[in-house]
Amino acid sequence: MTQVSAILIAGPTASGKSALALRLARALGGVVINADSMQVYRDLRVLTARPDREDEAKAPHRLFGHVDGAVNYSTGLWLADASIAREEAKQARLLPIFVGGTGLYFKALTEGLSAIPPVPEEVRAKVRARAANAPVADLHASLMRHDPATAARLRPSDPQRILRALEVFEATGQSLIAFHAARAAPLLAAKDIFAVFLATERKALKARIDARFDAMLEAGALQEAAGLRERRLDLALPVMRAHGVPHLIAHLNGEISLAEGARLAKRDTARYAKRQLTFARHQLESFRWMTPEEAETLALAECSGLNAARK
Repeated sequence: MTQVSAILIAGPTASGKSALALRLARALGGVVINADSMQVYRDLRVLTARPDREDEAKAPHRLFGHVDGAVNYSTGLWLADASIAREEAKQARLLPIFVGGTGLYFKALTEGLSAIPPVPEEVRAKVRARAANAPVADLHASLMRHDPATAARLRPSDPQRILRALEVFEATGQSLIAFHAARAAPLLAAKDIFAVFLATERKALKARIDARFDAMLEAGALQEAAGLRERRLDLALPVMRAHGVPHLIAHLNGEISLAEGARLAKRDTARYAKRQLTFARHQLESFRWMTPEEAETLALAECSGLNAARK
């Protein structure tokens, strides 16, 4: 019997990760632990494709919808929560099954996290006050002046990571890159895990993304976006950048039609899926690429007997 301490299921959005995780949790006596940076927010269930309450009742689920949208939740905070969830699973004799599309979460889980000092809240507030209403291009230009090494590695259209780098520089006077060499020990050892990345043909994935967003609209996605709009949160917060949120809010503001908002949301989601594939190819080297069907068959074969052994 293979001594697997955890199952890790990564993959692009709409690739069938959640359904696979649930099937394995039921078959192997597992707990599904969220590894998606948007599904942590309680404000968004439909737009982030979080498991519905019916699925949550079929197996234990952790770290889904446990964070308020006003919180700038980070990889470090998730890793701390994941460590607790893993320990609770161990105490309950449940197999941890981490599932999600956030490559940085899986990288931190299996390789450790860079030892970046915590940014004091007053420094964070100061940086965000200066950045309020500033075009993201201006923020990137500011980072280029202060920390060109980090700026060169970030997309000029990524305000969340640009702000993070500005905060670290403001707090420490050092480049974010300078902290990347030092890493804490990983939570999981590669030799003890079953890690897969779900490979999906690009054309089929695009069709699934489009169909899923149409289903989200029917399930109340517009109402979720309206709820966030009413909160008037900082637009730089991660929850305000969830796929579909900016464009649906633009529709609610009378700026674009609903059809155009849906088209842009589908386009952005497809682009994100492409970035997920690129990240996994270069950064998640220990993950085996396979279809959901192949992953299920292999996981059941390699982890068979674990449930009985834990009991």
